[in-house]
Amino acid sequence: MQRKEMRLRRIQHLAHKIMDEINLREEHSQSEELLMVIDNLSRALGELADPCGYYSLDYIEDKMEKSHSLLINKLKKLDFSSEKKIIQ
Repeated sequence: MQRKEMRLRRIQHLAHKIMDEINLREEHSQSEELLMVIDNLSRALGELADPCGYYSLDYIEDKMEKSHSLLINKLKKLDFSSEKKIIQ
């Protein structure tokens, strides 16, 4: 598999993980972190939607990785605060 295809598969994998995490959680509220996730994802999609077909995999990977990291960190905080409430 060519390097570009591997990078695109990784981007696709991160996008699917993000979608799964968002759809599995019901306790999401509007928060700054989730708005940043949405912003990063929309920028990555905007880059891919260039009608001329010019896009930067580096830029798209960066936005996907930031989105994934922000979302996972937010979920860890939610899980920790839930556990903390149970203990109290």
